[in-house]
Amino acid sequence: MIKPESHTTPEDFTSYLIKAVGLSETEAQQLSFPLKRMNYEKGSILLKKGDVCKHSFFVEKGLLRSYMLDEDGKEHVIQFAPENWFIVDRSSVYFNDASESYIEAIEDTIVVFIEEDFICKASETSLAFSKFNDRLLHNHILHMQKRINLLLGATAETRYLSFIKTYPDLLLRVPQWMIASYLGITPESLSRVRKELAHKNFKPS
Repeated sequence: MIKPESHTTPEDFTSYLIKAVGLSETEAQQLSFPLKRMNYEKGSILLKKGDVCKHSFFVEKGLLRSYMLDEDGKEHVIQFAPENWFIVDRSSVYFNDASESYIEAIEDTIVVFIEEDFICKASETSLAFSKFNDRLLHNHILHMQKRINLLLGATAETRYLSFIKTYPDLLLRVPQWMIASYLGITPESLSRVRKELAHKNFKPS
């Protein structure tokens, strides 16, 4: 999971580099100018299992998810990536391994392709970007560790509350079965958790 700084309003990648990284407008434009941008319709698959992931993906508008299939063909959602988030199969893009996961557009989505050459060039030419990239990497590790801890030892309610904190704007954008898959619970269990929380938070007038 690669979570950005505190940005919720969709913006183009050049603006993101200025606001999140601290680059000047000229630096941001020079770095982002050669990057490829693509529009994907809802349901499009950006990465398939068995493919080698060649890019990180920055979401300018829309929503992506990554997921894996188990031996029975059941989906397990790994990450959601709304606007201003990055998503990637890290082991595939950095080690040239075949991907074990899929990346799919949940909504019509505008994506910027971030190649490793871009990361290297930007890190060499901008100390601010180099530090920012390090933060992203450590943030990714931190969130994955927290996610593993939640899946191994937390209650369904705690997992759900963590999901809301991580993805505060997605409750009405993501189907409930996908949220349940991300949490590692059944849709029925998710429905029960939501009802219990609604009951706890209900305050009679």
